[in-house]
Amino acid sequence: MTTIVPPTTQTLTRLADELRRAIGSENVLTARSDLLVYECDGFVIEKNSPDVVVFPRSTADVVKVVQCCNRADVPFVPRGAGTSLAGGCLPIGGGVMIVLTRLKNILEINYRDRYAVVEPGVVNVHLTNALKGSGYHYAPDPSSQGACTIGGNVATNSGGPHTLKYGVTVNHVLGIEAVLADGSVVQLGGPAEDPLGLDLVGAMVGSEGTLGIVTKVWVKLTRNPQGWRTMLAIFESCDDATQAISEIIGAGIVPAALEMMDQGILVAIEAAFGFGFPLDAQAILLIEVDGLEAGLDQQRDQIVELCKRSNAREVRLAKDEKERLKLWKCRKQAFGAIGRLSPSYCTQDGVVPRTQLPNILRKIIEIGTRYDLKIVNVFHAGDGNIHPILLFDERQPEQVERVLLASNEILEACLASGGSVTGEHGIGVEKIHFMQKMFTPDDLQAMDNLRQAFNPLGKLSPQKMLPTAGGCGMEQKHPGRRAAL
Repeated sequence: MTTIVPPTTQTLTRLADELRRAIGSENVLTARSDLLVYECDGFVIEKNSPDVVVFPRSTADVVKVVQCCNRADVPFVPRGAGTSLAGGCLPIGGGVMIVLTRLKNILEINYRDRYAVVEPGVVNVHLTNALKGSGYHYAPDPSSQGACTIGGNVATNSGGPHTLKYGVTVNHVLGIEAVLADGSVVQLGGPAEDPLGLDLVGAMVGSEGTLGIVTKVWVKLTRNPQGWRTMLAIFESCDDATQAISEIIGAGIVPAALEMMDQGILVAIEAAFGFGFPLDAQAILLIEVDGLEAGLDQQRDQIVELCKRSNAREVRLAKDEKERLKLWKCRKQAFGAIGRLSPSYCTQDGVVPRTQLPNILRKIIEIGTRYDLKIVNVFHAGDGNIHPILLFDERQPEQVERVLLASNEILEACLASGGSVTGEHGIGVEKIHFMQKMFTPDDLQAMDNLRQAFNPLGKLSPQKMLPTAGGCGMEQKHPGRRAAL
């Protein structure tokens, strides 16, 4: 892989002038004070400022930007709303950041063929709102859907609370238009399902912007279910809550969503939204089943029985659509409420087999105690996708160090449980050192071969996803600085 040499000041000055001529000076930022906004994403521990930030308004603009960068031999990295939690859009080595938030149009909604065509900067919930009343919806609903973009969802193959039944982003993308690293434009897939040939759409989704810059997405529309039943089960212990999860899945029920929140996060959510959560509960499960009305009451009753058999203190049923939506608002905005608990936080993203949830939660408590860190949990329990949130103050260097060590141990424990170090947030820069633990050298070489086919000079999103490895000839470089270090 090509080594990225930091561009000189003269090169960057010439490049900025060329970019202004290409896409307009109002779409180019170079002032240091402006660039600081883009020095990190939701992973605040690793930071590095880009040298130039651009805001293309069309595919043609993206092509011009990439061509300018290639002529100047300067690296470039795409970015959506910056909600990545693994440093996926961190500009390692500086260069040009291509912010896609001005490509924000819903280009087509086709109900007869059940697809929509959107630009990458469309905020996820904006598509949801555009479909209201139609009888259809776009299924992937990350907790950050009020801020994250469809392009970012494609980059990380995002999931969300309803992943358990409906799957992740790749299951809902029919086609992609992308600008490749050499400035050429390709269309992979399209409005029709199951195109012939290699599944390059599947390769592009989840590649974290290392194979191309997505400029248009064909997404599937899903028929709304006829009905819902939404429940809140309250438990005196996390063990009982996780036992209930295993009982529900073991009974052959596949809820649309099965989310767990522990006592630590409940305090913040209740303070923020005043829903009436029981603050003395150690854990709650938010359970939703959907589908044809016939049979929903039976599933609800069965779930209530299974929860009570697992020592649930109480199981509440959302009495109407208004209460159901408020419950989901609390869940999806839980991360926003964390500001009430600490000035900084680091959200981990691991996966374990569902039966290992009690063990991994006990391990997280033990790790938090040992590193003197408060850790709260809100996660997609139904598919074993944990999100322990480590609370700290990034202005305190020794706290940052403890967070890094504790995070590493949590992810090691996920691997030891037979799981993975990411369920939906991606690898980014945060977890790049884990790739060698999850994949063989041959696996990594195959991934690198694919990336070089799309991105042979390595100028697009350098130093992401794939680690230093003798077999791969790659070297991981840390970004410019870390929080408080």
